[in-house]
Amino acid sequence: MPDADTAARIAGMARRLQSDLRVKARPLHAGRLHISLHHLGDFAHAPEVVVARACVAAASIDARPFGVTFDRISTFNGGAGNRPLVLTGSAGLDTLIAFQQELGDALGGAGLRVSRRRFTPHLTLLYGEARFDSRTIEPIAWTVREFVLIHSWQGKTRYDIKGRWPLGD
Repeated sequence: MPDADTAARIAGMARRLQSDLRVKARPLHAGRLHISLHHLGDFAHAPEVVVARACVAAASIDARPFGVTFDRISTFNGGAGNRPLVLTGSAGLDTLIAFQQELGDALGGAGLRVSRRRFTPHLTLLYGEARFDSRTIEPIAWTVREFVLIHSWQGKTRYDIKGRWPLGD
């Protein structure tokens, strides 16, 4: 999750884009903005064994803070009314990709099923009907200093943070 100041900047940018692009959708609340690293399953209630294993895996990660810069917006495929408008990056996301892979190895080592599909770093701004070609925006950058385990309630606009791990200095 971006820090609070960056999340507020991103949310403001999303509102401007929504207006400029005439998108009929509400941008995500600043407190819900995040980069999904791994999907551990669709659950009405996250099983405690999954949460416990994910926490063990996360605690084993030894990484330093690193920068993330997104400088493009585009839409991903989705169902009707459910096309994500996302921030993406054109370059410089190698450290984020390596971090995602390290976390995936740790999750797999903890006995969790992890997708090995290609990771496309992105941050979802809103879900809407329209499809847009990728375009350059003024870069949004921040330093990742921690990562979190989020239980996203399926079909609800609710997130519960199950764990938080700071990155070392």
